Amino acid sequence: MVGSAYLLLLLSACNNTQVVYNSPDEYPVYMGDDLELTYSPEVSKFCLWSPGAGDAEVRLYKDQHDESPYSVLPMKRSDQGTWRAEAKGDLKGEYYTFRIKFNGGWLAETPGIWAKAVGINGLKACIIDPAETNPDGWLNDKAPDQKSFNDIVLYELHVRDMSIDSNSGIQHAGKFLGLTELNTKNDKGLSTGLSYLKEMGITHVHLLPVFDFRSLDEGNQDDRQYNWGYDPQNYNVPEGSYSIDPSDPLSRIKEFKEMVMAFHKNGIRVIMDVVYNHTGGPNELSNFNLTAPDYFYRKNADSTYSNGSGCGNETASERPMMRHFMVESVKYWAREYHIDGFRFDLMGLHDLETMNLIRKELDNIDPGIFIYGEGWIAGGSPLNEELRATKQNVSKMPRIAVFGDELRDGVKGPWNDNGATAFASGRPGLEASVMFGIVGAVRHPEVDYNRVNYSREPWALEPAQNINYVSCHDNHTLWDKFRFTCPDASKDELIRMNKLASAIVLTSQGVPFLHNGVEMLRTKQGVENSFESPDSINQIDWSWKSTNKSIVDFHIDLIQLRKEHPAFHLSSAGEIAGKIHFLPSRECTIAYTISCDGTVDDWKEVFIVFNGNRHQVEFDMPEGNWKVYLDGDNVFKEGKDCVQKVKLKVAGISAMILGRS
Repeated sequence: MVGSAYLLLLLSACNNTQVVYNSPDEYPVYMGDDLELTYSPEVSKFCLWSPGAGDAEVRLYKDQHDESPYSVLPMKRSDQGTWRAEAKGDLKGEYYTFRIKFNGGWLAETPGIWAKAVGINGLKACIIDPAETNPDGWLNDKAPDQKSFNDIVLYELHVRDMSIDSNSGIQHAGKFLGLTELNTKNDKGLSTGLSYLKEMGITHVHLLPVFDFRSLDEGNQDDRQYNWGYDPQNYNVPEGSYSIDPSDPLSRIKEFKEMVMAFHKNGIRVIMDVVYNHTGGPNELSNFNLTAPDYFYRKNADSTYSNGSGCGNETASERPMMRHFMVESVKYWAREYHIDGFRFDLMGLHDLETMNLIRKELDNIDPGIFIYGEGWIAGGSPLNEELRATKQNVSKMPRIAVFGDELRDGVKGPWNDNGATAFASGRPGLEASVMFGIVGAVRHPEVDYNRVNYSREPWALEPAQNINYVSCHDNHTLWDKFRFTCPDASKDELIRMNKLASAIVLTSQGVPFLHNGVEMLRTKQGVENSFESPDSINQIDWSWKSTNKSIVDFHIDLIQLRKEHPAFHLSSAGEIAGKIHFLPSRECTIAYTISCDGTVDDWKEVFIVFNGNRHQVEFDMPEGNWKVYLDGDNVFKEGKDCVQKVKLKVAGISAMILGRS
């Protein structure tokens, strides 16, 4: 049924004839590069795409706090559904909003969907000279070298969590600039912040949403408010609450760039968590709906908003202008902010064509930009399953990765059942699910896919399409998960479970992903969904590093071991199928070898054993002179001679890695 909202009589730009749009699907497409604002000291030109509008205007403000504009510029209908206006003179430092008339009434003001700079709380856009946002040295900023996606080690963190603890030793706590500070220490003299990340040896930091989101009052810096940031407001502007001065539109941009540059100088690439699948707040007040009502969203047959995101709406990436917006937005972050990768929230709500176009366009900027996302959705969607950018369709998205929940839940237990144990906590029957992740979700002749928890077939074309992980910001931390699923376990056993889980992630094929603090036994005091919990729940307590230093060192050494040995990150599905061989093993154990022939590894072969049982298990030793590089609790960088020549005794809840040269 055609809604009356779209039976609009519109004046043509050229001949004053009437144009009728029966639905947003009929809207013309505009691919020009001048949407929103084109600034020069002589003139500011405004361009708004809003085919369904009956009228449009630009409202100019001297100050962001002004309630009334000092000037209102009528916009004229132009080509391909756009409206245009311009203001002579230098408007730098002034603010503006757009407003459209729709169905006979004026809607609320919006900074527009393409805004690149905004005032406090993102309500008004600001006219700036982008060159003034560049910190010293920015034009020479360069990302660290990266040979292959398979070499990546991801580390997910929240800007505020990382530094807000009073024991972080970081001056700009909770801010972008807090992640630029070097040589910060906790009260025991151990490194924190950026120096700690550098010490960890990770290659990429994954930042939870750092675009402008709506849930925090940026004007109330003293309020201990908190949010993860999955409620987008202005997609192309950094979040103001992470800035020293949210009221200064230039400040948040410059400080964000300083953070990126600091990461790059210290050998770390930067991933942005992007949330194009839904918008935050009341649907009728979103910038999308205040620009082109209903065009950017999917709706059900009864005209209600589809809610595949679980957040009240879902965007329609298959519509040309939403697709165009997504593509241009990520290109903008890559070019203007030197971002090295994007993690797509609920990527399954986006269509394959859009994601492949994003990959193609980013390749033109830097083929080393890494793209990955959640290969699922949170609810029903009108988007045809065959068109969704889901895990099942990842083979149709070359060089785009997804999270592998097979290994995740196989190792620690189902995300939605805190009574269920798994491989690392002694439950048999999940070996195939863990093996699925060990081989990078590619086809392997020795994996019994009929016994894998969620997938009956491999879904990755190449290992770099698979993200191996056991914890992230969602759900319980790994430490809390094991505490709940194993209430009878001792603290020592829980620590061993944590180490075993990380050892599996960091030695498996594909791309390993670590949740900030997993190496310190991070707890959120049992809170599962901490998206708006206070700092006391979410912050990294830097005393954990002192208390759990041996566990931190275990992770650091294991990351280094992975980076030094190509056997743990083979380059292709063919290599994995040919070089990895699983050995017969008992319940809740996995043993396999990796042949290093044809690689640059200085090992000839690797022998890896995982024992999820609480008791010791013996394995037949493969022939050869082996050295031990991981023995449960300890990583031996140079290796130690293996005295067990026939039977290898593997302690309960532990991993062993042996290599022979």
